[in-house]
Amino acid sequence: MAGQASVSVAGLASALCSGALTSGLGYVAWYAALPQLTAGTAASVQLSVPLLAAIGAVSLLGESWTLRLSLAGAAILGGIALVVLARPAVPAAPAGQP
Repeated sequence: MAGQASVSVAGLASALCSGALTSGLGYVAWYAALPQLTAGTAASVQLSVPLLAAIGAVSLLGESWTLRLSLAGAAILGGIALVVLARPAVPAAPAGQP
């Protein structure tokens, strides 16, 4: 097998700590914001994660920003805007009432 990978204890510990730290901070931020959001808003905002990952890949890893990525990002943000900015439905009057 060509290109055997080696894993050091220090490298593994660094990967685990950085993953736990970034995930932990993300969860703390999410659960701090969650009480202020409606269920619909919270669900739609979660859909922005792929776009945020793509932005991170472009800015941190040097990935290319393509037309396809721009169109997908616009579709994601447009869908989120439709949900977040939608007017609440007017509740129907109970049956038997004018």
